[in-house]
Amino acid sequence: MNTQTNQQISSHALEKFQALIKDIKMAMLTTIAADGSIRSRPMATLSADFDGDLWFFTSDDSPKVDEIIDDQHVGLAYASFEKQEYVSVSGVAGLVRDPERARQLWTPVAKAWFPEGPEDPHLVLLRVRVTSIEYWDAPASKMVVLYGLAKAMLTGDHPKNIGDHKKISISRKSELM
Repeated sequence: MNTQTNQQISSHALEKFQALIKDIKMAMLTTIAADGSIRSRPMATLSADFDGDLWFFTSDDSPKVDEIIDDQHVGLAYASFEKQEYVSVSGVAGLVRDPERARQLWTPVAKAWFPEGPEDPHLVLLRVRVTSIEYWDAPASKMVVLYGLAKAMLTGDHPKNIGDHKKISISRKSELM
């Protein structure tokens, strides 16, 4: 009998989420443009230490800034085809000017976009307060996945035991923005 509580399951799922995105450095950030079209672009996640927020650097004159000002709801997609790991994140984005936090999150690669370093006048932090997470993690063995798919095709059943799939809803009080 499984005696895990919802809190333990949630804690395990959040640890799993953090482990999954730790090695997937790039996310596709999706925003909604003023004309209603959906736009996605690659963004480098700045810290794998997940406390409910994900952080990114952006320029204050980027079109995504205007899109976030108009509609703070965003999506993030992480994918590692090699490991068969996929993560979808929904959240509420905000723009933060905090040179101290920028220094803490700074990486040498960021200098290519912000030559003046963490004090660059165009540098702004993009904080995504995560509201929900969904992930899929297939077994390391592609043979196990292929076997599960082949069996499902032959039997007409849905594939079974070909990976871990969880949905996590993060309860955030009125502190979102």
